[in-house]
Order: sequence, then structure tokens, then C-alpha cells
Amino acid sequence: MMLKQLTQRLRDRTVVTAAILSLMGCDAYASEATLGGSHAGDRKADTPIKHVIIIMGENRTFDHVFATYVPRYGEQVDNLLSKGIINIDGTPGPNYAKAAQFAAEDTNFYSNHPGNKMPYNTTTNKLQTPGTSYAPQTCYGAVDTAALNGPGCMATLDLAKQAESDDNGIHFSLRTQDLPLLTEGATGIAGNSPDTRIQNAANLPNGPYPLVTAQGASLYDTYGGSPVHRFYQMWQQLDCDAVKVSRQNASGCQADLFPWVEETVSSGSNGKPFPSPAPSPLLKEGNIAMGFYNVAKGDAPYFVKLAREYTLLDNYHQPVMGGTFANQMMFGYADALWYSDANGNPATPNHVLVPGSNPPAYVDEVENPNPAPETNNWYTNDGYGGGSYTNCSDSMQPGVATIVSYLGALHVSPNCAPDHYYLLNNYVPAYIGSGQTDPINNGPFTLPPVIKQKHIGDVLNGAQVSWAYFGERWNDFKTAPGEGTNFGALDPVAYLYCNICNPFLYSASIMTHADQRDAHLKDTNDLYDAIASGNLPAVSWVKPSTFNDGHPASSKFSLFEAFSRKIIEQVQSNEELWESTAILVTTDEGGGYYDSGYVQPLDYFGDGTRIPMIVVSKYSRGGRVSHEYTDHASIVKFIERNWDLPKISDRSRDNLPNPKTSNENPYVPLNRPALGDLFASFDFDRHGGHDHDHD
Repeated sequence: MMLKQLTQRLRDRTVVTAAILSLMGCDAYASEATLGGSHAGDRKADTPIKHVIIIMGENRTFDHVFATYVPRYGEQVDNLLSKGIINIDGTPGPNYAKAAQFAAEDTNFYSNHPGNKMPYNTTTNKLQTPGTSYAPQTCYGAVDTAALNGPGCMATLDLAKQAESDDNGIHFSLRTQDLPLLTEGATGIAGNSPDTRIQNAANLPNGPYPLVTAQGASLYDTYGGSPVHRFYQMWQQLDCDAVKVSRQNASGCQADLFPWVEETVSSGSNGKPFPSPAPSPLLKEGNIAMGFYNVAKGDAPYFVKLAREYTLLDNYHQPVMGGTFANQMMFGYADALWYSDANGNPATPNHVLVPGSNPPAYVDEVENPNPAPETNNWYTNDGYGGGSYTNCSDSMQPGVATIVSYLGALHVSPNCAPDHYYLLNNYVPAYIGSGQTDPINNGPFTLPPVIKQKHIGDVLNGAQVSWAYFGERWNDFKTAPGEGTNFGALDPVAYLYCNICNPFLYSASIMTHADQRDAHLKDTNDLYDAIASGNLPAVSWVKPSTFNDGHPASSKFSLFEAFSRKIIEQVQSNEELWESTAILVTTDEGGGYYDSGYVQPLDYFGDGTRIPMIVVSKYSRGGRVSHEYTDHASIVKFIERNWDLPKISDRSRDNLPNPKTSNENPYVPLNRPALGDLFASFDFDRHGGHDHDHD
């Protein structure tokens, strides 16, 4: 695969490493050489849940997956169907206009709620055809560099087995009967081309549309395009305006600019001027964000089965506007990460030297979403060739004032520390799998080692509660020579490991100590062995590879279903383990897809759109739908409450109170900003468990 193609595939999970700073000494936490470290504190759990497993897929919103879900009798769900926006067959419903999308105008300074809006599908304002992005045209005929770097679609079952296993077929991350999913679903359409498979692709209605072919066949088990999902783009997509706040709309977010953002700035200007002449179609995603699957017609069958048997959350959110890195960090830190110097103190990231450039070239890494002159919303400096940091404590910084003003009108603190430059979009960690920093490829798109920001792993270590991060293909990644700008230097299978998804890979407290790396950073192969033996850590984070994570274009959601199913069924087959385990299945973020749910502003960074979350446990049975307002930091709150742990820091989101709501509207906290701890998803008393009273 050409470097340009690979970069497109990984545009929202950049794989360029380096920028290495010398580290100050960092005390290691004592740990045993056992899975997940010391177990002395594991039994302190306040509930029957002695093990929690968090399975993290990629890039789907709640409505994108559960738009037509009908819960069991007596339960209610908030989705496109229940709102009357669509009918159960996916056609426009009586309230379809509630999801109408608009074009807008932003030609001066960035606004999170730009003006001069005009509805689409007028004679002068047509929606663009969805694109295929970097989805595979055909399935690969060999397990070579191109196949391993690209989407995991293999031409034969034998090739799929060869590509899927990293230990000669001893372990697969899918059940044997699910391996054929890796051999089907290629688009048959060249990359970055209009997706002509979609029904009425060239003449879509102005609102959500079903992902079906002209003949009505589902596109669920196929590869497809990937919408834009970056930080300032998502603020605009949600179109949050304090003037629009009302009893019915507590945040003033209208979620009506999804296609417009894709068609004006897409995934970033990368610091380049607007192309001249303008491309047609303007940008490759087109109107892809409004597509949804139809579970009422059989899409996402395993997740529907889980929702009907356990607890589905319809008010669970991605915690940060934008993409993979920032949202995955909330699993670990319950906070945004910032740029630091060699001592771990806040510093300014401007003008990092690009290695090997002659004459010397510099990159201004500060985000500037202000539109370039004579353009409509073409950001001045945004993307992997441009900025990704923001000092949101300074309203004079580009893009900051409009968001801070909106939050101020809602009496919400931005929670931006003075002179801290927070990383908003995808940069790789300074550390490679061996624990070393990369001295060769000192590219600018690397977050310096995180030294002074604590994560939940530090808190668990301090209480001697065991934990591990199980990342598929870790065994390949930890021995790889480094992930810098020289892609050819790395064994291609190491690309299947998502380095920007692992919060602990950024942290000096873990990566500079071999005992910590060995105790807490594992492969999914180790997870399967641990489940079989019953030797699970108290807390397990599980991340599938690029093949199986469900990310649009490079994977399929059916593959993430299959990945999750193997783990869930393995746990359920171990009776003693099933008795004491809760499995939380979610995605990292919404991937830029449309969602109609309420969004609560918590701080400068989010929340963002709703995403799927299913709580699978003996204590969450019954097909309930929980409306508790939650996001990824809620998982941190659950861990802290269940094991009676302190907060990560005095500013992290785990300090937010649990929501208090009214019977009139269970979705909107009256004491906002507020964030649940997931305990509302369980019923310990009914199933013979116990619970302590917590505030």
C-alpha cells in the first residue's frame, strides 16, 4: 500500500511517532509479576462485581446503530423511531423535519453555531452523494504488506485465518464460525468515490436515511465510508447555541450541520490553502453522516440480542468532541491531556521542527479553525499537517471564544487550566511497545511523555487492585522497532494494534518501568487464557485490532459484534467468573455519524454525541433501558465506587456529581453538569447482591 493511502486509512488514528524528551525519575508502584499486578485489594469490591471488562469498538453513534430498536414492553428508548423522525421500515416519519440538515456560512471567525443557515434540498443547495472513503474495493488475495496495512477483507477463509492469528492459529479473536466475516463486504467501488450502492445516493432526503441498496438489501455487513470526526468540526456539527436553550432543549444543541461540515472542511485543511479549482464533489465524505442501520430488519443482530437480555443505555455519550485519541484518554484519565516539557510541566508546542527537512521546516501545532480568507469554513490550520493543540484558557486563541461564551451562558466552566495546551486530535504516544522512546523518527505529531497527570491505573495500583489493558496484536507491537514517519521500518502487523487507543501507553508511570508494562499491558490472547483459567484482573480494558474494531472503512460493525461475542460467551461459560463479572460494551466515539439525543456540555471538551453502551451481567438482566446520563468517565466512576477508590485528581470528571432528574425528563440532569456512575444499570438486590449507600 502506498504511504498516501495508508495515511488516509489512519487519518483519525495517526501512526507517526516520536518527539522524545528526556524523562525525570518516576516512582514505580509495587506490583507482582501476575496478570494485572497485585491482587491484594481485589476483594474490596462493594458489590458482587469482582471483575469488570470494558470492550471498546470504534466510531458509531446510538442512532446510527439503534435507530429502529423497539425495547421490551414497559421500557422506553430515545431514538429516531420513538421520536417519529423515521418509520420502522426506515422511511421518513411524521416528524422527519426535526432532523433536517442545513448549510451555513462561516467566513470570518470560527463559530460553533454559524449563521445564514439554509435547509438542504433546495434548487441551489443539494446534498452531496456519500463517499466510500478508504473502504476496500476488493478483498485482498494475499496476506502481504498491503493487506495487513489495509482493511481486513481477505479473499479466502485460509487467508483470513492467516491474517487474523498472530500465534499460528492457537488463538483467534473471532469464533471459528465468524471468521468468514473477514472474507466479504468489499464495496466494488474505487476508494474516495461516490457510494452508488446506497439507495437514492444521488438524491438523498434531507435527514437520516437507511443504509440499504436500491433493491432494499442491507449494507450492514459491508465496508463503507468514514465520516469526519475531529474536535472543532463536531462542535459545529452539533450547532450548540445558548439562544436556542429551552425547556425542551436544555443545551441548545441542534445537531443540524453534519453534512455541511463534511462538505466544507472535512477532516482538516492540514495547514494547506483551499484547493483551486475547487474539487467536485467538494470533499470525499459527502452526506455520509446521516446514514443508519435498521435493527428492526435484522441489522446488528447480536447487539440487539444483548439489549433484549441485559441493559441498554440510551443516554451514554462520547466524552470529547472529535476522534479516537481524546475519547480513549477519558477511559484512563477522565480528563484531557496536555503538552508538557521534559519535567512534565505545561509548555507551548508551537513550531516543532520537522525531522530531516532541508531547509529546516517547522509546524505550528496550535489549532486555528478560523476560516481562511475568501473561503467558507476552510480552517486555517487544522489536521495532521497543521494544528491539534488549543490553549482554551485564553479566549484570544483561535476558536476558543465562541465555545467559552456558549459555556458561560449555560454556567458551565470550561475547566481549562491556565497556559495549558490541550491535545484535541490524534497524536501518537512518545513510547513504543518496548517502553523506549523513538530516537529516530522525531516527527511533530507525538504527545510528549505524560508525567504529572495521573490515570485510573495509578489509582488502582495504589489500592492494590489488579488491572490490565488487553490490546489485540500487542505481542506484535511491543517488539516492533518503532512507529515513526518511516512506515517501511515497521513490521506491518504492528499497525493492527491501536497505539492511540491505549491511555497507559502515553504514561511515564507505566512505560518507564518494565514491571508495570509486563503486569498491565497484555495481548487479547492473554485475555482468552485468563478467562479460561478464571484468573482475570479486577479491571480489564479490551481493544480489538484494526481488523475487528468496527471502524468504518477499515472494518465492519459486524466484526466488532463478533469480537465482543467471543469474549462474552467465554465469560458466560465459566460459571464462577460469570457470577462476578460485568462486561461493558461500547465504542470510543460516534465517528461523525448523526445522533438525535440530548448532549450535555460538561466543559470545553465535550460531551459529544451518544454512542452505544450495553451492560452485560447477571445483575443487569431483563432488557432494561437505562436513561442515566453517562460517558466514558462514568466507567472510571464505577471502578472508583465499586472498589472504594479516591478520585484521580481534583479536576478530573470523576468529581462530577451523579445526575438528579425529574420524572418529566430522565435524560437531562437538573444538577448539571453531572455524570452518572453506571450503578443505575444494575439491580444487585433483586439478584441477591448487596450495595453500599454512596453519595
